[in-house]
Amino acid sequence: MQSAKLLYVEDDETIGVLTKESLESAGHEVTLFVNGLEGLESYHSGGYDLCILDVMLPDIDGFTLAEKIRESDPAIPIIFVTARSLKEDKLKGLNTGGDDYITKPFDIEELLLKVKIFLKRKSISHDSPSEIFLVGEYIFNPEELTLHFKGEKKSLTKRESDLLLLFLQNKGKLLERAFILESLWGENDYFLGRSLDVFISRLRKYFKNEPTFEIENIHGVGFRLKN
Repeated sequence: MQSAKLLYVEDDETIGVLTKESLESAGHEVTLFVNGLEGLESYHSGGYDLCILDVMLPDIDGFTLAEKIRESDPAIPIIFVTARSLKEDKLKGLNTGGDDYITKPFDIEELLLKVKIFLKRKSISHDSPSEIFLVGEYIFNPEELTLHFKGEKKSLTKRESDLLLLFLQNKGKLLERAFILESLWGENDYFLGRSLDVFISRLRKYFKNEPTFEIENIHGVGFRLKN
């Protein structure tokens, strides 16, 4: 597994220490905080490769912390780990900039796998040559995670960028839901399917001014970016 510097914010000290030890055993450098403000201050010192955030935190909650992190870095992967299992909470987490969501109690191997997937994808994007995509009047740079339109720049999250790149590289092809989920999340289940719907809605919103950009929903099968 690729080694990384991880920011971990968890107010349950027992869970935090045990999880930190497991992540360190996998070769990662982990900095643990028990409240959101300390985590945010440490994040701004720079150098982190990935964030693991609890939702219920003192001072500022995990959703707010993720939003503040996203303001300065749209690319860093953010994984929520929380006891809040309501579907609405999970979707809120994704809408505030999270890339993935694990519900407590969780299997540490599941967290390690998700960390591995995100770091591998980040490494691939850095090692691959840059390719610029033109979509009508939009300019998409997957390496910089940016979308330009008439002089305005929008920063994308890594997940948004990966999904958009997948569609553009397979324009006109039917992409089954399972294929998209396995490609981006590394697994296929019901909740991740709902997460995918959230990200597709975002892409449609971003390209609302471009009539040539249309993601077609093939009911019960998958999606197609029309030619």
